[in-house]
Amino acid sequence: MSMRGKTCVITGATSGLGRESARALASAGAHVVLASRNADALSETRDRILAEVPEARLSGVAVDLASLASIRAAAPQIADLAPVIDVLMNNAGVMFTPFGRTQDGFETQFGTNHLGHFALTNLLRPQFVEGTRIVNLSSEGHRLGDIDLDDPHWERRGYDKFAAYGAAKTANILHAVALDQRLGDRGVRAFAVHPGMVATNLARHMSREDVIAVSGQARSHAIEVSTPEQGAATQVWAAVSTDLDGRGGLYLADCAVRTDAEPYATDPDRAEKLWEVSESLCATPIS
Repeated sequence: MSMRGKTCVITGATSGLGRESARALASAGAHVVLASRNADALSETRDRILAEVPEARLSGVAVDLASLASIRAAAPQIADLAPVIDVLMNNAGVMFTPFGRTQDGFETQFGTNHLGHFALTNLLRPQFVEGTRIVNLSSEGHRLGDIDLDDPHWERRGYDKFAAYGAAKTANILHAVALDQRLGDRGVRAFAVHPGMVATNLARHMSREDVIAVSGQARSHAIEVSTPEQGAATQVWAAVSTDLDGRGGLYLADCAVRTDAEPYATDPDRAEKLWEVSESLCATPIS
């Protein structure tokens, strides 16, 4: 499908799934705005894609999703480069990190994977038009844990990196549900995607034992590791496929709609509650 004349914004665009999605969408003719916290990596990624796709239209913006101040500074830069956003791919993330907090005091995985994207997406809403698609990267890892809306930052519980990752990935799905509820009548649709187990540097905090544990807890029958090219297929499909026209608030995997996400991850009422919590937190950091 041609994306000529379209603009796509991708977070975490300098490695793994984000970089491969950027390459694929640029190859289809889209103007791709690469967003990443590392300015040097943005330059390297641009050069790497241009070596494969010489006609690619690429721009870059530095943004740290673990910092609301960085997000607020980056949003107008993105808007200047992309007055209309046809695809916002909320791809960046961290996984199974040791306990830590973002610059605003949020638990690292929830703060980066969900709240950072929640804040950025809200700031970019004026750039959305009819036909815009928002693609949130989630995971089958959402099965590892629901989000505790009364204690999202693990202040009253012992920290569990698996459960915290599950909560963050659950939040990514609920965010897509809430976005679609709010924006669907404007023709702006949102999706959550499971890319599969992909060999990227996202797994740098994982031991082999962690992989085995997660595969079992996430109800996988085998550990099948995909390349970034294979893993990015579903999120690119979510961005461009006409099969999804007029649809939204869906959980996708293997370039298909999935109906077996955990009920707590797709519940519209929980999506609204998470929205309210997220809105409050992003307006008033807890640092």
